[in-house]
Amino acid sequence: MANTFDRFFSDASQLMKKSAIREILKLTQRPEMISFAGGLPSPDSFPIEDIKRVTAEVLEEEGRAALQYGTTEGDNKLRALLAERHKKDGLDLTIENIMITTGSQQALDLCGKIFINRGDVVLCGLPSYLGGLNAFSNYGAVMKGIPLDDHGMIPDLLEKAIVTLRKDGKNLKFIYIIPDFQNPTGVTLPRSRRLEIIRIAERHDLIIVEDSPYRDVRFDGTPEPLMSALDTRGRVLTLNTFSKILAPGFRLAWVTGHREIIDKMVTAKQATDLCTPPFVQKITARYIEQGLLDVNLKKTVELYRQRRDYMLKCFREQMPEGVKWTEPDGGLFLFVTLPPSMDAARLLERAIRKNVAFVCGAVFYCNNEGHNTLRINFSYSGEKDTLEGVRRLAEAIREEMTVS
Repeated sequence: MANTFDRFFSDASQLMKKSAIREILKLTQRPEMISFAGGLPSPDSFPIEDIKRVTAEVLEEEGRAALQYGTTEGDNKLRALLAERHKKDGLDLTIENIMITTGSQQALDLCGKIFINRGDVVLCGLPSYLGGLNAFSNYGAVMKGIPLDDHGMIPDLLEKAIVTLRKDGKNLKFIYIIPDFQNPTGVTLPRSRRLEIIRIAERHDLIIVEDSPYRDVRFDGTPEPLMSALDTRGRVLTLNTFSKILAPGFRLAWVTGHREIIDKMVTAKQATDLCTPPFVQKITARYIEQGLLDVNLKKTVELYRQRRDYMLKCFREQMPEGVKWTEPDGGLFLFVTLPPSMDAARLLERAIRKNVAFVCGAVFYCNNEGHNTLRINFSYSGEKDTLEGVRRLAEAIREEMTVS
């Protein structure tokens, strides 16, 4: 038997890192653990009875096709329904502008596969979604973080970074951005900034990858337009998912964009999994066609609004002075900032001993910053666990404050 297999592994595999979030989730399987770590939708939001009925209908009426291989692009009915659904967003799409993927994480991976050569620069939020950072880094991208404020990515800093990087001879490919209820911070990019960033991309000949998993999970305020709806040059590729609005176990998502880019992604996907499961696509298409998606989405949004409000109430009542947090209008997360002297990784060790878990904010920073930050999920836990979990976390923070 070989002592080590290192010499067999590719250069690309050496760049890969395990997801810190997935690793933390392994630690949270104990029944006594209250976890605010994962970006988990609540099982209370899953429309189990409707899915049972629709699944039976699909098997009865479309079983032979549903259990067969499908096209890489995706089920035509589902794509047509999504094109129709996007009309409310101001998008004029055909099915050729839409591709179905096996979760939006696959779409992120495909972006890396078709756009990135080793050493290319990807511009992203500072902080930004770990799954995106890992997907692009796996293909050798150099991630350049652009600081955020309470209104998202700061356009002036984005353009300055682009100019500086180009002067240094760097090859820039795209801007990766989560405009609505950003992961991990929960902030939303206003229309004016969306337009400004699109203009920057036009001036500097860049693509924008708009990651939009939380857009429909809005509790307050008026929806901002999709960046792809504001784009007039076909530079914006938008990633959408059913994970947050239907069920993550379906592993079903879709991408909208210019036909040339979609076609290249289809080619890349053919070498990955041939096609996203037709069975799941047909269930989802029928579910949408019967008007069930919007009915259940309203219930989900109300459930998450209540859970956000309750967690914010617990934070206000229990967190010690010096701790700050965001209060998002939607999505799944709060982002917490501790006093500068504190280390969230050390706090996590103490919190785990108290049977409460979170994700350290540093994993969302591509520049090794954010050590005094953490991300908290509010969608998964009910009131009892939220109250007790915040109490345990606040206690751990107070104890850590005395030693830091």
